[in-house]
Amino acid sequence: MEPLPAPGPERLFDSHRLPGDGFLLLALLLYAPVGFCLLVLRLFLGIHVFLVSCALPDSVFRRFVVRTMCAVLGLVARQEGSGLRDPRVRVLISNHVTPFDHNIVNLLTTCSTPLLNSPPSFVCWSRGFMEMDRRVELVESLKRFCASTRLPPTPLLLFPEEEATNGREGLLRFSSWPFSIQDVVQPLTLQVQRPLVSVTVSDASWVSELLWSLFVPFTVYQVRWLHPVRRQLGEGNEEFALRVQQLVAKELGQTGTRLTPADKAEHMKRQRHPRLHPQLAQSSFPPSPGPSPDVQLTTLAQRVKEVLPHVPLHVIQRDLARTGCVDLTITNLLEGAVAFVPEDITEETQSRPTVSAPKVRPRSSQVQYLVGIRFVFNDDDFASPLTL
Repeated sequence: MEPLPAPGPERLFDSHRLPGDGFLLLALLLYAPVGFCLLVLRLFLGIHVFLVSCALPDSVFRRFVVRTMCAVLGLVARQEGSGLRDPRVRVLISNHVTPFDHNIVNLLTTCSTPLLNSPPSFVCWSRGFMEMDRRVELVESLKRFCASTRLPPTPLLLFPEEEATNGREGLLRFSSWPFSIQDVVQPLTLQVQRPLVSVTVSDASWVSELLWSLFVPFTVYQVRWLHPVRRQLGEGNEEFALRVQQLVAKELGQTGTRLTPADKAEHMKRQRHPRLHPQLAQSSFPPSPGPSPDVQLTTLAQRVKEVLPHVPLHVIQRDLARTGCVDLTITNLLEGAVAFVPEDITEETQSRPTVSAPKVRPRSSQVQYLVGIRFVFNDDDFASPLTL
């Protein structure tokens, strides 16, 4: 039996918060008045939770009190396999689902999580992150943090995916830098369930995620501890990260993919610009009645060939058959997303019948102008416009 193909970004990230099912949407509309009342009430209670968490020192009593108060806010934290937790392990590895994963795990055990790609600020501290200076110094700073001899030791909770997914289909590729800190890590799995609406949306801010968490009746975070994993002899950081990713994915019943945060950014970019999406590019293939698909494909390929004459025609047709959009195919070819061997256009140019210069110049300048405009609307950064 062949293994199932890895899911694409459209299955790892939810783009819509509201349910598509009519019955669930009706239930959400009926629940909305109650949800708004809970939202207002929980906002005031949330201020007290924040003050209590700041006032009490880190201890078992503080975690119990804050965990109980969070349950009133609708944030329920559960754990399995707590006996597997090894207090000697200083690096905890988890999958990433919501912006509040580190807060939930911190209700179960003492841990610290650095906030990546963000300068130290009051918001960073208030959200429960450990303040770090710069990404280039991150690994060395975390190594010094783990090597400290203070008691009791505070482990690090790291999310190698670096971006949150919907937690249903698969995992992003684990970055290797968290596995360069120490040779022993303890993985844990995190599953989040919420009624009526999606757990997380790809382009939502942490503020909107917090408001939705307070709006819905409850959100259940299920944490499952796994056995510590030690680096094998001669195993590099990449291999170590891949092995832990497969272990976490197997425990969750999901697939470990090779997608990265850059793929998520590209997926969000295409969602924000629907005209780049193949399914929405209605202008590329006009509806019937009209020319046959083969004729349409040849016509569109010739349009791309005029802009990029050095690209082989069969490569253009193959990508157009997949995207169905001239703009997206040109973007893929210019960005190197499609591999090809450039054609020698010298012979082709010499074989064509010569025409007078006044007829060629307007066409060339027009193509140059159109390509420049296309680059601007696609938000692509080029040092200078392409001259054909």
